[in-house]
Amino acid sequence: MPREKILLPDTNTILRYLLKDIPDHFKKANDIFELVRLGERQAIILESVVLESVYVLTKFYKVPKDDTSTEIRHILNYKGIRNPDRNDLIEALEIFSSENLDLADCILIAKARSGAMELFTFDEGMIKISKKYAAR
Repeated sequence: MPREKILLPDTNTILRYLLKDIPDHFKKANDIFELVRLGERQAIILESVVLESVYVLTKFYKVPKDDTSTEIRHILNYKGIRNPDRNDLIEALEIFSSENLDLADCILIAKARSGAMELFTFDEGMIKISKKYAAR
């Protein structure tokens, strides 16, 4: 029996799942994400999709940063999520919820902190926040 392919949800799928605003789309997304939550299907949520989802939720739908961060972190913790950078994205979302930075900057900070990479920026505020999180 052929193995099921890994799912690549797009931003719209995540929005419909979280917002529950289009009933038939929500049902389909919910059915799939429930399988991912249980580990019965595998998915990778690309960094670009996380960024776009956060942007649309906070800017267009006016969902508070903390709520947005919590909901997307929750999805990233589903058993079937296979992102190799899952921990970096979760940490970036945690930073995003508590700091005055956009998510792209938070991802840079999280990725620099987690490995053998060094943040290179001229943004003094970002450097200060990066040092704050490097000490953890």
